[in-house]
Amino acid sequence: MAELFASDADAPVAPFSAGRGRTAIDVPPDACDCHVHLYGARYPVVEGARLRPPEASAEDYRRLQQRTGTRRVVFVTPSTYGSDNASLRDALAAFGAKARGVAVIDERTSDSELEDLHDRGVRGIRLNLSLGVVNSASQIAPLSRRIAPLGWHLQLLAPAHGWSDLADVLEDLPVPIVFDHFGRLSPSMAGRHPSHALILRMLERRRAWVKLSGAYIVSERGAPGYEDMAVLARSFLDAAPDRVLWGSDWPHASATAGHQALPDDARLMALLAEWTGSARLLHRVLVDNPRELYGFDAPATP
Repeated sequence: MAELFASDADAPVAPFSAGRGRTAIDVPPDACDCHVHLYGARYPVVEGARLRPPEASAEDYRRLQQRTGTRRVVFVTPSTYGSDNASLRDALAAFGAKARGVAVIDERTSDSELEDLHDRGVRGIRLNLSLGVVNSASQIAPLSRRIAPLGWHLQLLAPAHGWSDLADVLEDLPVPIVFDHFGRLSPSMAGRHPSHALILRMLERRRAWVKLSGAYIVSERGAPGYEDMAVLARSFLDAAPDRVLWGSDWPHASATAGHQALPDDARLMALLAEWTGSARLLHRVLVDNPRELYGFDAPATP
């Protein structure tokens, strides 16, 4: 990484992020981090929650933005809180027009609550079929029908081997799908597993998006370089460059729980620049694509 600071003491640091200093790449204005969670002791933990990270506040995340160079952000309700979106509402209030949200809902969520969430900046819902305790695959179709009139999308996290089993359901939904964390595919599955083929097919048909988030979770080589992730990332970028997003997954709940090494978020941003290979494609992933999916304002005309 290029030396950007007079001394290590001057380099920005952020909680729950290895390393220090701003990323060395030229991050475009209005770049968006499309996958962030906030945690706080004031929010009730849902029974059975498997991840219970320490406090991670809006101010903590602003410190991370000094390292990644991002200005916009998409907050996602953590599985820790079930379908209680209080932490998401607070996050959206803290960041205003520079933020959008992805909520967690269930059958008990009212139409008035959906409308309230939309007014606050929510543009999608997430079903976590890996670590969540309030959602199941049987909810995919009915909840998709609930959110379709709002123009929202359905974000899914599930074990990679299960995507092909859900193919008939996923390809017949009234809303776009967002696969987060590389679809949970491991790099060795690229080009070999039917789940990878399904995601590529849905990207090419403009029925889905994919987040290049959580590289530290799915990489088989791990920190610090995650060298094995390049082939998987490029497969998505080559298939549909206008359907790829990037997210830090800060504060890296599974890493703070000890399942992986804590990643260096500035390095993750530099990895994205390597995968995209050009300033134009980097801008598309960090600015243009999030603007389209989440409805951020276009830049003001000079």
